[in-house]
Amino acid sequence: MSISRLPLVVELVLFLEMVFWLQKLGFYKMDNTDTNMNDTATLPDRETMYDALSRRDTSFEGVFVAAIRTTGIFCRPSCTARKPKPENVEYFPDAKSAIASGYRACKICHPMIDLGATPEWLQPLLEEVEQDATIRLQAEDLRQRGLDPVRVRRWFQKLHGMTFTSYLRMRRINQAFGQIRHKTSVTDAAFQSGYESLSGFGDGFKKTIGSAPAKTNGQEVIAITRILTPLGPMLAGATEQGICLLEFADRPMLETQLNRLHKRMNAKTLPGDSPFFAQLDAELQAYFAGKRTDFDIPLITPGTEFQQKVWAALQTIPFGTTRSYAEQAKNIGQPAAVRAVARANGDNRISILIPCHRVIGADGKLTGYGGGLWRKKRLLEIESRELPLNTT
Repeated sequence: MSISRLPLVVELVLFLEMVFWLQKLGFYKMDNTDTNMNDTATLPDRETMYDALSRRDTSFEGVFVAAIRTTGIFCRPSCTARKPKPENVEYFPDAKSAIASGYRACKICHPMIDLGATPEWLQPLLEEVEQDATIRLQAEDLRQRGLDPVRVRRWFQKLHGMTFTSYLRMRRINQAFGQIRHKTSVTDAAFQSGYESLSGFGDGFKKTIGSAPAKTNGQEVIAITRILTPLGPMLAGATEQGICLLEFADRPMLETQLNRLHKRMNAKTLPGDSPFFAQLDAELQAYFAGKRTDFDIPLITPGTEFQQKVWAALQTIPFGTTRSYAEQAKNIGQPAAVRAVARANGDNRISILIPCHRVIGADGKLTGYGGGLWRKKRLLEIESRELPLNTT
């Protein structure tokens, strides 16, 4: 029995149409300039990635996808499906690369959906919240907007670590905190932030900030947000003066760093927005894309005099180069303080922008990086690539 075929010209037209749409979707290029498609050399080592896959580690979201040879599917690092044997896993930097190699997306973890991106169904609600920091919405209000309250709560818990109701309350407290610091009376701040009674405001404020509204004079507020990068999510913090925190979300010392900031700056951290966050996100994207060698955003670096010296010296290390801890000690005029310099490097709270990843051992080996040595290796590889012309 013969199999009928379409006329050759029709097959050719269909093939060209398929290529056109693959190009439009970014899965196929006629030339070979897309080096990222199979760029696995800069991924973490296989042992690290398999360990992350086994632990369903969400901090590796956006860093790699795992393709299972025996099933032909690819998954997120956090996929809840049964884990394959190590020898049956192939790793790619992104979904596009996995698809180009013939794998299809997992139906359990949906790796084609960007976890960090705001889903379309939620976008109108977030825009409404951004326009009015005093807004109060209950479950029935969400239903009237065509939203499932449970779905909204789960999304906020997954991305922000709190419920939607808590998120709204934090935003109201954040606004009131800022108003009180700028000499607005407690009464005015309470009612302007959407509270209906002073007692309710006082209780909520003390529970969140740790002190009564009238006792916040001199305290700083640090707005906190989450920023996605190719090396995993980062936690960013900003005051009215600039960025004071940028750490990978899985850094073991993150809580310690936050506590130190609180003490150094007499501050409280609250989920919120800052004009610096959009600038930071844009500059980081340009950096990871190989289009930026330095950063323009203002930095706030409270610390000891020695730490300030070390952090300032870090910012003098040219892009694409490295220094040893001993060289850094000499640069600050204290050649015997190599270990102290290493400790101050570890105390740096603003990763990438203050490039402690550019400091290596005297033997040239990578040592000591709070975000993990695989990230340090990846950052140095990014910076070793030749930049295109006309970049900042």
